[in-house]
Amino acid sequence: PAFQEFQRRFHLGFLPALAADWLQGPHLFQVFRSRGFLQTQIAALYSLGFASNLVFGLFSHFFVDRLGRRRSCVLFVLLCSLSCLLQLSRDFPALAAGRLLGGVGTSLLFTSFESWYIHEHLERHDFPQEWIPDTFSRVALWNGVVAVAAGAVAELLVLGGGPVTPFLAAVPFLAFSGIFAVKNWDENYGKHQSCPKVCGEGLRGLRDPPRALLGVVQALVESIILIFIFLWTPMVEPLGIPLGIAFSGFMAASAVGSSLFRQGVVGKLQLQPL
Repeated sequence: PAFQEFQRRFHLGFLPALAADWLQGPHLFQVFRSRGFLQTQIAALYSLGFASNLVFGLFSHFFVDRLGRRRSCVLFVLLCSLSCLLQLSRDFPALAAGRLLGGVGTSLLFTSFESWYIHEHLERHDFPQEWIPDTFSRVALWNGVVAVAAGAVAELLVLGGGPVTPFLAAVPFLAFSGIFAVKNWDENYGKHQSCPKVCGEGLRGLRDPPRALLGVVQALVESIILIFIFLWTPMVEPLGIPLGIAFSGFMAASAVGSSLFRQGVVGKLQLQPL
């Protein structure tokens, strides 16, 4: 019962943050195009977000460990809320600032929440390490459900108020996540290591050929996904398919793929990931 209560507190803080992130997915391209920007300018805005995610991601673990995992979750909420509000602007510099903040926020989303949970699970509550996959498998399941629902909700919001309304709707979810974390989560920190030392350890790890190869493959896969994120809207929209519904379809297919992977690894096939 104590573990289930701990899981519930983590899910109630993390899932609204994921919902806010997914609400911003279906209509971002449409927001920029409604401001009258050319596709090359829209590509630059997307690239700014991807670049800020990349640059901050290089030292995000060091930053989160020093600042505190719970504070980093709250910082994610503040940055992403400001990013969503900046989408109301029609000025290119303001939208560019929004994409920069959104990229940093996304990096924090996938660093601070999980780091906070693992530390609390092992260090504060002393639960068995073997129970961690149960928590994250539940997160993956509910994340798929939330993503599919977010696409449908975003489509309804756009029909009622235009392409920027899903970004405004994301702000209350972010606020709930941040307030819940402040009220119900304890603060924790990582090891106090210098940034050059941490980066040096990471670079030394690339001397291992299988690890380096894994990094190259992961980079190629991520690059394909980022190109797809930019191109799918102008490809799908002329077909008359509602963007929110198309997004929900993508997310449903992703959830099915994750489920098939889990079944392949732990089911009768007994596949082993490399």
